Amino acid sequence: MININEVVETNQMIEKENLDVRTITLGISLLDCADSDLDKVCEKIYTKITTVAKDLVKTGREIEKKYAIPIVNKRISVTPIALVGGSACKTSEDFVKIAKTLDEAAKKVGVNFLGGYSALVAKGMTKADELLIRSIPEALASTDIVCSSINLGSTKTGINMDAVRLMGEIIKKTAEFTKENDSLGCAKLVVFCNAPDDNPFMAGAFHGVTEADAVINVGVSGPGVVKTALESVRGESFEVLGETIKKTAFKITRVGQLVAKEASKKLGIPFGIIDLSLAPTPAIGDSVADILCEMGLDHAGAPGTTAALAMLNDQVKKGGIMASSYVGGLSGAFIPVSEDQGMIDAVNAGSLTLEKLEAMTCVCSVGLDMIAIPGDTKATTISGIIADEMAIGMVNQKTTAVRLIPAVGKDVGDTVEFGGLLGRAPIMPVNNFSCDAFVSREGRIPAPIHSFKN
Repeated sequence: MININEVVETNQMIEKENLDVRTITLGISLLDCADSDLDKVCEKIYTKITTVAKDLVKTGREIEKKYAIPIVNKRISVTPIALVGGSACKTSEDFVKIAKTLDEAAKKVGVNFLGGYSALVAKGMTKADELLIRSIPEALASTDIVCSSINLGSTKTGINMDAVRLMGEIIKKTAEFTKENDSLGCAKLVVFCNAPDDNPFMAGAFHGVTEADAVINVGVSGPGVVKTALESVRGESFEVLGETIKKTAFKITRVGQLVAKEASKKLGIPFGIIDLSLAPTPAIGDSVADILCEMGLDHAGAPGTTAALAMLNDQVKKGGIMASSYVGGLSGAFIPVSEDQGMIDAVNAGSLTLEKLEAMTCVCSVGLDMIAIPGDTKATTISGIIADEMAIGMVNQKTTAVRLIPAVGKDVGDTVEFGGLLGRAPIMPVNNFSCDAFVSREGRIPAPIHSFKN
């Protein structure tokens, strides 16, 4: 039973501590839209999305009104488009046509983002995979709310270094194609190792082939709530610190569970998972970096940061998993630079570097996320950074990702401005010693020995 004290407590979290449901994401399978005729593929995609998702935004608003819980985004994820368009698309321009159809359908139903302009190439690339990847710069430049993701490796298969090398070039081209908007296209493009099938967070969301025809996934967020809770236990032991994080994560996840069940019931679509990630926003007080500081660090990036983040991530998972039987997606603590004012402050103070962020990704939920780098950074350097992050995910059997923005015309000391949830970011310096000879090798890095568990 929920008592009045819990109701008051939740209201306080919403009104003063930035608690929100970050997203209701409706996953839609487009496998039945495949056809050898491109026009028919586009027609089927548009019809299915606008039919299945027609009530998504309205339902989200009704739930917001009923429970007074902010639902920041309503989103759609679809089957990786490389699979859907494989038979019909003979050129990269054909895939761009599908991207524009996805954009039109998403705008028709009123969602904030659509994810799934994706390819899964952890072990190798089909012709369709390569065509889609090469189409990404134009696709993201000619659409507004379509997001793209590519899975480049896994613990079971190793790292596809041919795809890693190609993605360095594609990220550079995407930056160039969208240079008039601070290379915004790169903020809608992410590369993964061990990408999950049920992630509701952009830009990495796609509807995996293991999923049902349609499913509701919900992502919650509440860094401000955790920070406020920790203010009451300053100076206490690590045991008290951990218990406080766990209890708070439980309460946050229960809010998401309530919203997910209600959305599932209203839409008549099965509930999939709760992603219990602490996802920050540019709003003051809604920062994962601020939690780390409340744990006892002068700035994010100070000695002890990786240990503090490891504890935070683990306790969030332990608390959240008690609140829902179906926890999935990424689930933990995000550390995007542009979307977290505390991270921005740490970069500007000189305490947080790209190398320290990489170390932190060993224990956080995702990886090098929303990091702006100089526009003249070489494609091979970007590929090297990607390879390092993919290796962390592969060896540690976890999801890792890279979302870098090589901002054209910008250098260290400059700032890029995206607005909204994407925020703003200072340009961070990059190690420019060459990795060309390493990245230019063909093939894939083998899977680690512990991957062989059959």
